[in-house]
Amino acid sequence: MKHKFPIGTIVYFTASNVSRPAANGTYEIIRQLPTEGDDCQYRIKSSTEAFERVARESQLALS
Repeated sequence: MKHKFPIGTIVYFTASNVSRPAANGTYEIIRQLPTEGDDCQYRIKSSTEAFERVARESQLALS
């Protein structure tokens, strides 16, 4: 499976898991991670947070 977003792309992240709240908003793709199931994964970073998040491709859209 091929990743849709290259490193450095600015994307909009939409959190979908109610039990682990996350801030929706604009993030930068930091790294492409291995695929989990049928969804590519990425490490993303917001300029307003000090940490990185892991997101599935289905949670991301071009900003």
